Amino acid sequence: MSDDRLIVALDVPNALQGLAMAERLGDSVSFYKIGLGMLTGGGLALANELKQDHGKRIFLDMKLFDIGNTVENAVRGLTQFDLDFLTVHGDPHVVRAAKEGASGKDLKILAVTILTSLNRDDLDASLLKSGDVQDLVVERAAKALEAGADGVIASPQEAALIRALPQSEGRLIVTPGVRPTGAASGDQKRVATPASAISDGADHIVVGRPIYQADDPKAAAQAVLNELNSLTRH
Repeated sequence: MSDDRLIVALDVPNALQGLAMAERLGDSVSFYKIGLGMLTGGGLALANELKQDHGKRIFLDMKLFDIGNTVENAVRGLTQFDLDFLTVHGDPHVVRAAKEGASGKDLKILAVTILTSLNRDDLDASLLKSGDVQDLVVERAAKALEAGADGVIASPQEAALIRALPQSEGRLIVTPGVRPTGAASGDQKRVATPASAISDGADHIVVGRPIYQADDPKAAAQAVLNELNSLTRH
């Protein structure tokens, strides 16, 4: 039985490679993330094929940000693909527009708080307000949830803080920046292991390179699943 708490990021160049990886992983993985990097390589077609022909759940990671009308129209257009999750930036006006665009559909709108590849120096360079990164993540999460987001994207290190928010009740927390024990961090600066992320309140973890770059991707995925299965399911 696959475990949809694990979302595998198919951050490969094109849909053919993505489909080949999904076939290698087989029944062990039921949930895939497709991001901007594959948008010009047939990402939407891959999302549709994995969903319709293979019964997989799909997380489209677009991190939409624009004026409300544009976001609403973009989300409404994306609903034709019968997606499960879609990311937008956590600014309240973006979240409200995205929810309007997804009205009547099962698509979950997930708000990005602060990217897991960023630290305080990066925020200073972007002229974002001062303060501890964790505090800013929690504040952005609260505002996004108040605006109607179905959940938030946040690093494992902020999962417990967000789960403690009153606004998070019944909402999803999805954590990228998850690295199995012993895996390289890569460009992620705020990381944790799969078990600790789930224990701290995450509903789903996103794992990419440690699985799709492994010599045996299916074994790598199974190692993550084994770690998750060592926990008591919610």
